[in-house]
Amino acid sequence: MTGPVVVGLDGSPASVTAAWWAAREAMGRRLPLVLLHSWTTQPLNVPIAQEALSKQRYGGQVLQRMESELLHRYEDLALTTELVSDPASKVLVDLSDTASLLVLGSRGQGSVASFLLGSISLHVLGLTRCPAVTVRAGDPAVETGWGRPTEGDRHEIVVGVPEAGPATDPLLEFAFTTAESRGARVRAVRALPLSSLVTHPHTAQADGGYEVDEQARLAAALAPWREKFPAVDVVYHVARGPAAQVLLRASAPSALTVLGRKRHPSPLAWKLGPVAHAALHHVPCPVAIVPHD
Repeated sequence: MTGPVVVGLDGSPASVTAAWWAAREAMGRRLPLVLLHSWTTQPLNVPIAQEALSKQRYGGQVLQRMESELLHRYEDLALTTELVSDPASKVLVDLSDTASLLVLGSRGQGSVASFLLGSISLHVLGLTRCPAVTVRAGDPAVETGWGRPTEGDRHEIVVGVPEAGPATDPLLEFAFTTAESRGARVRAVRALPLSSLVTHPHTAQADGGYEVDEQARLAAALAPWREKFPAVDVVYHVARGPAAQVLLRASAPSALTVLGRKRHPSPLAWKLGPVAHAALHHVPCPVAIVPHD
């Protein structure tokens, strides 16, 4: 990945937290950072008049203040700002053609609101051509303001792997690349359906034979990635139950949760699956959505 990290910024607490996360990620990946503000899609509670000139002036101030704060902390960060008039969702989706990563703010746990208005984040997550990450407002593990960075006990990159193969290679590449840049380990998660108790009755026994077999299959599928990223430790997490529940339990102590989304041939057909929706609503850490074939 050589394109920039692009973060949507409107001055809200959610977007400010997202900008700090994006800056740290850009530094770790040695990529430039772009701060984007759409003055035509500002929050409804912006305390300014509605005239276009006032909105543009406010947007410029938001960008200038964030740029100054980030460069004070990260002197070597290659940072540019963009003040645009097109709708934020359109600009972000267009930029995803060349960006390495999009970063969006979320208003907080229990709500996947947009970083700007209503459903913008969900729309962008469903259409982006590059990985996109949502970061919750006030996430205690994100470096913000002038405080010291903290990771707490978050030392894993969790990736949901319903299947492995060429189609999901972008998902695994993103997870392993992120883990390598952070010095973290990967927890590869696969959920086994409850129906396996019927189709594989020996799973009810203490030896958990089916789970062991599935763990071996998961390890074999990820073997090429372990070879490509030898410094990254991997934990194989196979559990029985609904995929969303298995993922949420595994993600509790993680630094980032990574999920895949199939690419859609038309912008009218975009959607996120139920597991992605559950993660975006309830996982406490940042969540990455990676498009794949």
